[in-house]
Amino acid sequence: MDIAMLSIALNQNQVQSQASLSLMKKTLGEVEQQGEAIKKLMSTADVRMIQSIAEPHLGQSIDIRL
Repeated sequence: MDIAMLSIALNQNQVQSQASLSLMKKTLGEVEQQGEAIKKLMSTADVRMIQSIAEPHLGQSIDIRL
């Protein structure tokens, strides 16, 4: 195998690894920000309001047939 080709292949692999790592770090930062936002929302929001948003169909009708 040619040493030059091997060197090119190793460098390309290193660049790909660095790009992947950079993307993962950015994604992790965004996920952490979203987690903090959800945590803040949960601490300030009313539980009933959150339940009604999550399941809006509940409590809309009552079956009163005997």
